[in-house]
Amino acid sequence: MIRFLLRRLCWVLPNLIILTFLLFAAVTQWLGSPAGMMLGTDASPEAIADLNARYGFDRPVVVQYVDWITSALSGDFGRSYISRQPVSTMIANAAPVTAELAFWAMLTSIVLCLAVNSLTVAKMTVGTIAFFVCIVGVTVPNFLLGATLINVFSVKLGWLPTSGWSPWRNGAVDHLTHLIMPVMTLSAFYFSAFTMIYRAEYNDVRQQLFVRVAAAKGVTDDRISFVHILPNAVLPLVTYIGTSMGGLVGGAVITETIFSMPGLGRLFVSAVAGSDFPVMLAMGMITLTGVMILNLLAELTLAALNPQIRI
Repeated sequence: MIRFLLRRLCWVLPNLIILTFLLFAAVTQWLGSPAGMMLGTDASPEAIADLNARYGFDRPVVVQYVDWITSALSGDFGRSYISRQPVSTMIANAAPVTAELAFWAMLTSIVLCLAVNSLTVAKMTVGTIAFFVCIVGVTVPNFLLGATLINVFSVKLGWLPTSGWSPWRNGAVDHLTHLIMPVMTLSAFYFSAFTMIYRAEYNDVRQQLFVRVAAAKGVTDDRISFVHILPNAVLPLVTYIGTSMGGLVGGAVITETIFSMPGLGRLFVSAVAGSDFPVMLAMGMITLTGVMILNLLAELTLAALNPQIRI
């Protein structure tokens, strides 16, 4: 297992360096002059040239990248061009919101997928409803689903708050009521995708000889489902979960914008709208690193479940 981990790290680290360099070059070289963005549209060419020389924006892009990545690895992402706050502080304040939203959305999707498609009583009672939810989840965009949930549960029924975020210190009930609709919005697509993948593999494994032998011996349906079928049918699902982490970040951006949640997604949207390059670079690096780490964890989980992958 350690050898497998080392082999994967040999791929992850070079890819991370290449991708972060391309990110840095794209933001600082292709989206406009950082000095021009800092001084505004009314700045004279002389003032822009002076600021470029002062901050080193006129140096080769490789030299700028090395300085930036060295500071970033120590936790210093610079200061925001708009708010003048340290970018690391802004990210530290927003990251817990996004992390909790993504955690609950992914956990809800996985648990519901396995329960609805593995429990015999669930397949008999809510199988049709789950199929309808799958259709809605893969066809309805996040922004439309979120707006619909707000209209139904907040405007018409008045059960849930329309938007915003409530920290745990305001009480668990208030905190969770603000999370319900964002989690439903973000997890709808993933529950649908997970269900389709798991159900197809589940039905395929169910036809295998060892499952039919267990049924012939009188083993209960739920025991067959969880002991014999699930460990084999879940392998493609683990793979898909690892590759879907990038989409989870994109979905969080839309969801946080709809529900006015002060997370990384909303921070990124504000940075793009204001051409706030330090925040954009920090968000891009954190997203790339997080996705690669989560993909690596998914591969390690898959290797632990299926030893043949480690060969």
